[in-house]
Amino acid sequence: MGQDIHGKTAYITGAGRGIGKATALKLAQEGVHVGLIARTESQLKQVAEEARTYGVQASIVPVDISNLNQVEAAVQHLKKELGPAQILINNAGIGTYGHFLEIEPEEWKKTFEINVYGTYHMTRAVLPHMIENNAGDIINISSSSGLKGTAGSTAYSASKFAVQGMTEALMQEVRRENIRVFTLNPSLVATELAFGEDLDDQDKEKYMQPEDLAEYMTAQLKLHPRIFIKQSLQWATNPF
Repeated sequence: MGQDIHGKTAYITGAGRGIGKATALKLAQEGVHVGLIARTESQLKQVAEEARTYGVQASIVPVDISNLNQVEAAVQHLKKELGPAQILINNAGIGTYGHFLEIEPEEWKKTFEINVYGTYHMTRAVLPHMIENNAGDIINISSSSGLKGTAGSTAYSASKFAVQGMTEALMQEVRRENIRVFTLNPSLVATELAFGEDLDDQDKEKYMQPEDLAEYMTAQLKLHPRIFIKQSLQWATNPF
């Protein structure tokens, strides 16, 4: 028998759209209070309004997760409004693609600042509360590109491989505190990050949807605390 997540509190990065938005709304349907973090305040307000229709609390903080000071202030704000997080979903990220010599050094740096350091900053700010409570769930959204590099994805793949390594090591560190740390590694998902605005509605249906991953994460969070899936890979059945 699994566990009930109703009444828990989740902090979610990249919550203004895509996977983050879908996950926030799915968790809200399950009775989870949501702390929403992203750069664009207008998007966060819309997600929060929809989340509140399910009878939960929703708090927003526009923040650049690559900035540790902003992240620490954001977590303190959410803790004051919602209480400490029992669930952290590190979803925010950027995609950087191109041949190795075509990607400028600043683009490489920015990719790591958001994808790797952003995940690190959020986890660093939230983890002490979980250790104090002797429980928690941390989900890091990586990518199939974090398991296998492909031509044209050197910067993105390198950042996601780093997330994999950080997650694996942290998982080993905090298991004794009853904290589960795991990664999701989706292939192509029908989001603006992956496709921009190039796909029409019919083509989008061929690929994984943000709602698919939101449903999957919710199911994982409901597993009995004695078990977790430390790493999983998600593929669309036949997108071509």
